[in-house]
Amino acid sequence: MRRTWIAAAFALGAAGCMVGPDYQRPQVDVPQAWRVEEKNVQAVTNTSWWEQYNDPVLNDLIQSALQENKDVKIAAARIEQFLGLYTTTRAGLFPQVGAGWNASRQRISEKTGPAPIENTPNTFPTFSNFELFLNATWEIDLWGKLRRATEAARANMLSSEEASKSVILTLVTSVTNSYINLRDLDKQLEVTRQTAKSY
Repeated sequence: MRRTWIAAAFALGAAGCMVGPDYQRPQVDVPQAWRVEEKNVQAVTNTSWWEQYNDPVLNDLIQSALQENKDVKIAAARIEQFLGLYTTTRAGLFPQVGAGWNASRQRISEKTGPAPIENTPNTFPTFSNFELFLNATWEIDLWGKLRRATEAARANMLSSEEASKSVILTLVTSVTNSYINLRDLDKQLEVTRQTAKSY
């Protein structure tokens, strides 16, 4: 009977130390390759591709749009927010150490203190009190709560970074398309004026 209890206690303790399965990406039916390889796509998105047009006006417009656009600023702020959440969540995996000190000085009041002792100097003395304290805590992650929370916070941070890249790429593409359309309309207007002049 005693061995049964020991075996049950051991099994329960071992089960309590299990963290749970790691995240596994679900299977999704997608094509094996896209029209462009991933490394080429990343090379395009990570460079200033609009500079290939060699147009200083377009470069200035895009620079101004990136500096002044509110969506880009919001996306950058969200990255900072999720980075802070990831840092604070991950800090729970490590020991937390704190220290502090306190100093005070007090004097016994003549009115509220004890009655003075006759022929005794310094009946109402002054006291100095100094305190120094140090504490440390560490939560052992038996159930995997902190590790899973850290993984989730990291995933949120990475997704916010990718969302920021998407916002920037959309903005740059929109400005470039609008500028090219404007230049095209300018050329059409010039051709129309030349045609009207020749007639």
